[in-house]
Amino acid sequence: MKKSVSILVLITLLLISSIPLLAAEKEERKMQDEVIYSIMVDRFNNGDVNNDKDTNPNDPKTYHGGDFKGITEKLDYLKDMGFTSIWLTPIFENMENGYHGYWIKDFYKTNEHFGTIEEFKTLVKEAHNRDMKVILDFVVNHVGPGHEWLSDPTKEEWFHEKKPISNWNDQEEVENGWLYDLPDLNQDNPDTRKYLLDAAKWWIKETDIDGYRLDTVKHVPKEFWTDFSVAVKSEKDSFYLLGEVWHDNPNVVIGYQDTGIDGFMDFSQNDSLRTAFEKSDKSLGWLFSNAARNEKLYHRPELLGQFLDNHDMVRFANLSIKNKQDPVTRWKQGLSYLYTTPGIPIIYYGTEIAMSGGEDPDNRKFMNFNADKDLIHFITKLGAIRQQLLSLTRGDMELLYEEAGMAIFKRTYRDETVVVAINNTSEMQKVVLEVKFEKNKELRGLIGGELINSKGNKYSIVLDGEQSEIYLLADKSAINWFYIGIFLASLVVFACFIYFLVRKSEKWNDIGR
Repeated sequence: MKKSVSILVLITLLLISSIPLLAAEKEERKMQDEVIYSIMVDRFNNGDVNNDKDTNPNDPKTYHGGDFKGITEKLDYLKDMGFTSIWLTPIFENMENGYHGYWIKDFYKTNEHFGTIEEFKTLVKEAHNRDMKVILDFVVNHVGPGHEWLSDPTKEEWFHEKKPISNWNDQEEVENGWLYDLPDLNQDNPDTRKYLLDAAKWWIKETDIDGYRLDTVKHVPKEFWTDFSVAVKSEKDSFYLLGEVWHDNPNVVIGYQDTGIDGFMDFSQNDSLRTAFEKSDKSLGWLFSNAARNEKLYHRPELLGQFLDNHDMVRFANLSIKNKQDPVTRWKQGLSYLYTTPGIPIIYYGTEIAMSGGEDPDNRKFMNFNADKDLIHFITKLGAIRQQLLSLTRGDMELLYEEAGMAIFKRTYRDETVVVAINNTSEMQKVVLEVKFEKNKELRGLIGGELINSKGNKYSIVLDGEQSEIYLLADKSAINWFYIGIFLASLVVFACFIYFLVRKSEKWNDIGR
């Protein structure tokens, strides 16, 4: 009997060893390889009730209790889903009720509701221990309402004259006006400029953060951003700057790309993404047209931040629900696109549970970690695939097919080719691709596991409605008659073994009688 078991174990090991394993070529990690998880600190996780000063979970416009310790506790949760960076809304001391962080009072202090600077340093250290980057939101355009500097005679020149922005086509007015009636800082003033640059450098030296997401970029002179970029990168060469130039016209955005800002939030593509995926049977054509446009306009299109929603807009799930669609299914489609096309995916907290929410502040509800895990599992799988295949972050993109919501494209990096199919229609679609890949190749589905063999140069792709698949082009799985023979022999051995046990049992039963 021991001999039979040994044979079965050996056969199992042989069969496992014959399965080809995929492994991404190890290269130095680049910023375009990141997947960013965006966190509104106050609304994510409460790890320390001792700093819950004046919190009121029932008031959407005040503090709810999220803090640094709460984020630190959830780093493994985020890493397990495949996130490699976290972007935090401003963590600095704020004016009253500045739960969101954008009403800054002191650029050198942490918000007491979020925790101490030592707790923040611990968060950064723990993130780095998990090979995750930390990006802070940094605001230089304005300070919080009623700031004490406004009544300080020595700082009179720190601000522009109090005027609203009435003509958004007048750049001088856009840069000098008080956005949402917030005190607008004068970056042309040497003292103001020095304060902001010194503070930006101080946080890098003091806490070892990895990047800034720059708020309200178009409201600040380009000359300041040039100086800002030089200053922060003098502290850390790899420091990443992601700019928010909220404008539908990319020609406005590219005006800032020579300032040293590495990448920008792609608001133009965001609008197309929300339109394409908020419900089924929508064309995906504009997405690929925009991607082709980005390749021509931007120096580094692969560093653009791609997103479906954020803390300033209605949650994507709300759009789906209003269209009587399943938000989880719609999110899966949108994420499949984000994770496989050029750019850095930026995922707003709560996406993994398809959190709903209307206009600010309804889009900033407290995170629920006890929700359904279906979308979490899907994001985890996408994250693993994206990390494994460099073609998805560094490769060229070629559209192979697009018609009425069914799209197929390929990404190629060196000798690695991936084919992505997204069926954004409500019905099953079949597409026969005629492509000139190398001979003896097959497409291996990495989400659903489907295997597609070629017939000449033709590959037949079939997808159910509202489904996506990522295929790796690989050598055909050869039929190994040796292992098949061993497997069949093992069945015979196993059958003989069972027969032996049955016969032995009958023999002992006869003796017992």
